[in-house]
Parts: sequence; C-alpha cells; structure tokens
Amino acid sequence: MSGRFPTLVGNAILGIDTLWGGDVMCASGTGRFIADSWFSDEPLPPAYTDPTAAPLRACGGVAAKSADRAAMEAYLAAVDVRGAIAGLAAEGDALEGSRGEYLRGLALCFEVMWDLAMERLGKGDPVPYERSVRASTGQAPAPSHPEAKRERVAELLGRAGYPSRSGEELLDAVDGWRRPRRVPMASVRALGAAFVAEFDRLSAENLAPWLPVELQAVPRANIRFLPIRDAWFSGSMNYLGRARRPDGTPEYEATYEINASLEISVPEFEQLVSHEVAPGHVTTFAYLQNLFVRGKVGFEASVLTMNTRAATLFEGIANNAILMAYGVTEVEQLPDEDLQIGVLLALLQDDAKNQASWLTWGEGLPQAAVAAALRREYLVSAERAEKLSGAWGRHPLLGRMYLPAYRVGTERVAELRRRYTARELLPVLYGCAGLADITTVEGMLGGHRSPISTCSVNSA
Repeated sequence: MSGRFPTLVGNAILGIDTLWGGDVMCASGTGRFIADSWFSDEPLPPAYTDPTAAPLRACGGVAAKSADRAAMEAYLAAVDVRGAIAGLAAEGDALEGSRGEYLRGLALCFEVMWDLAMERLGKGDPVPYERSVRASTGQAPAPSHPEAKRERVAELLGRAGYPSRSGEELLDAVDGWRRPRRVPMASVRALGAAFVAEFDRLSAENLAPWLPVELQAVPRANIRFLPIRDAWFSGSMNYLGRARRPDGTPEYEATYEINASLEISVPEFEQLVSHEVAPGHVTTFAYLQNLFVRGKVGFEASVLTMNTRAATLFEGIANNAILMAYGVTEVEQLPDEDLQIGVLLALLQDDAKNQASWLTWGEGLPQAAVAAALRREYLVSAERAEKLSGAWGRHPLLGRMYLPAYRVGTERVAELRRRYTARELLPVLYGCAGLADITTVEGMLGGHRSPISTCSVNSA
C-alpha cells in the first residue's frame, strides 16, 4: 500500500462526486451525492479543495439540466480524476485477498460513473445499461417479481378488515389501511426518537452479542430526525461523524431528513427507522468509523459511497435490519401482522425501485407508464410512484446504478442470513473481517481472513 493511498482514494471518490455536483462536507442530503461520508481527520484532497471544484459543485455538475461546460473543463484540466481512478485500481491489483477485491470493485464502479459523466457531456459512447448494473451489483439487470409479496399483503389486509378481489381493490385497500395509520409529520421527531430507542434496545439484544466486545460501547443510533420540504428524495440519512468528544473520540453523529410530503404509515415508519438507523445504516457507519479509528479497516472505509458494490451490501443490511433487530429471518416471524404489512410494503417499494430502473433503461418506457406500473403492481403511493419513475428512475446515474442495488442487496443478505448463523455472519456484515461489498462478503466468511480475529466475541 503506497503512502499516497489516502490521496488516491480521496481524489477518485471526491473527484467523481464533484463531477456529479456532490459536496461531502454539506450536512444536508440536498447537497450530498456520491460520497456519503468523510469522517476521518485527514485533510480534504485536491479533488475537493482545488479552486475549480467549488464552482462545479455550485452549478450541480453534469447532473444539472444545463451543465456549466466552462466550469467542467476547468475542473478536469486541474484535477486528474481519471488518473486517480486508475491509481485506485492499481492499488487494488497490488493487494491480495478481500481488500484488493474491494478496491478493484470500487475502481470499476468509478470507471462507469466517469463514463456516464462523459456520456452526459457528449464526450463518450453511451454506457450499456447492463454494464452499469453489473458494476454496482455484480449481477445482470433483471425485472422484479412482486407477486408473492403482493398476495401476502392482500391476505393480511383482508384479515385486518381491508378485503380486496382485484388489483384496483387491493390498491384501495392499501390506501385505506395506510390512511388511519399515517405518520403525522408534525410529530415525526418524537415518533422517531421513540422508535430509535426501541430498535437500539432490540439491537442490543439480537445484534451486539455477536460482535467483538470493542464495539459494545459504540453508539448505534446517535441521530436527529429533521422534516424537510420539497426534497426530491423521500428521506436522507446523513452520516456526519466529525464531532469529537473531549478525549478526541468520535460522537458517531448523523441526521435523517424526512420529506414532509411523504405518505407513510406507522408500521412502514418502523421499518424505515430500522433501515436508516439501528441496526441499519447509522449502526453500520458508526461501527466502520470505530474500526477505522482503531486501525482495523483501511482509509477507504472512511469515505463510503453510493452507486457501488459496498452500497449494495449496505442497502441489503438495512432492508434486513428489522428482521435482524427481532432475531428472525422471515417477515412472517415478526411479532404482529400490522408490522408485517408495513415491512412487506416497504420491501415492495424497494422492488419498485429496481423495476423503475428496468422499465426506464431496460425497456425504454415513458415516465407515465412506469409510474402507473409501480403504483399498480408494487402498491406504492402516488408520491413514491412519481419520484421513483422521475427524479430517481430517469437520473442518468441513480437510475442505472443505484436503484437496482436495493433488490440485489436485500435478496443477497436475506439468503446469507438463512445459510449462516448470526455468529458467523453478523461480524462480517458489519466490517469486523474488513470492509466488505456485495461480491466479496461471502468469501470473507471465515475467521482466518479477519484482521480482528483476536477480539473476543460475547456469547449468547
């Protein structure tokens, strides 16, 4: 590993982030994009600090409706983004084992993001849809199959007093079920705090006992909920991780911005809290920050990213988080049927994300047709159907690389949880064998490959 490794990682990731208009130092999801975190105390690299970077971030980069080509050309002349990506790939080639595989996969994803940016600027050939999906998920694109989940939702809704005999009636039944259970956004902070506390307690019971003792004191859920209006996303978990205690250790802090127009029921909100906070994203990031601070994982673990194979794994962890919190492997094992309905609707929404990508980029359907299919077949709200088919699905990067990640990650983590014990799998999912991604995780399921193998693990 060369001494310039942190600079290579920073320039590759923040270079692509800047090209696409992201600002990793922005506390809000409205300003962030590809780079999800910068929680090290390392100085920011030239890809972020060069004088040409701020104007490019300010105009939205290549994602803007009218890209500022002068700002773009000035940045590319000053910062060798492509060279940094090549350097990152070379570092991966020089390493054996899972870390080398991870770095090579990361570089592969950034090569695709670079080519998508050049396509956007008219300076490169169109990027095949299959290449984009394979880069971020390790699999070929494929449509979602919602039938089994939809049938189970209809069965549970019928038992709850909302029967249906057709697809249209089922959609009405979902809306009818959701209406009296809708989260009041005026009280979202209080409701969020209550569920965060509950899922942190469940994580202490069903996750923490399987992890190294050094992680027991790490806060899993240091987060504030913030309603935000007119956002293009339903919600954004912003892991900050830059606050320090008097002794210099991290506070592991995050925020969650939730769209004030989001139509979500309380059971769906429970799934959201487990996904975004504990034992989902905030817990995952906090553990990785602790491992990084203690020198157990490399610098790449401090600059976590969207549209990559690691992000696919993180979404899989988050979508299985509510099951992990309760210590079960199947939705029907959750403690009450209202919660089961909420979780199934949330999983259908993530199937809809993949389908939005497939219908838009795989089949070339117009937005109106995609929105109608998502509403009809995946039971999402009208608000979700519009955003998934539009701002998300038609985005040149998110639509082709990120939306398919949810389904692939969810199914892969669920399958691993059925085949491996909690003692075997959970430490690997949360970084205790090194930083994993969706393609490397199973190969790391062996204690002989773990750099933290000397840590004791609590018994349960």
